[in-house]
Amino acid sequence: MFDCILDSAATTEALGARLAGALTPGCVIYLHGELGAGKTTLARGLIQALGHHGTVKSPTYTLVEPYQLGEWRLFHWDLYRLVDPGELEFLGLRDQFDGQAVLLIEWPERGRGELPAPDVEVTLSYAGEGRAGQLEAASAAGRRLLARLGYEGPLNLTGTA
Repeated sequence: MFDCILDSAATTEALGARLAGALTPGCVIYLHGELGAGKTTLARGLIQALGHHGTVKSPTYTLVEPYQLGEWRLFHWDLYRLVDPGELEFLGLRDQFDGQAVLLIEWPERGRGELPAPDVEVTLSYAGEGRAGQLEAASAAGRRLLARLGYEGPLNLTGTA
């Protein structure tokens, strides 16, 4: 498990970029946190680090935003407005469980029972004027991903651009 202090949106994006550098195809990342905690900001940093040059918007209303990033396929899900987890079957989530696409899933607790198990769970919370982040491996693939980050102890991204 890694803990970090995120003093700005730029440091939250930097954390996403570092995660992008450690990703492997098929990784499932759950993003937890209250409204405004920085889940989409972290996703933006990750998606842009994989080569996306356009806007990264929150899929709050569309529920999912797909990205083709060179050889990478990534699906950014936001389940905040999901009424029933069974709806995910009709939205094609199961088709993305192919072991190649990366899934970023905000509000995963709303899709309980229909989602693939996570490899990494990221929790963002308010900490004064900034944010605190916690990254926890939930699978062997998640442990390898966190090991590739190369950190020995708390992450310090304060002041990172």
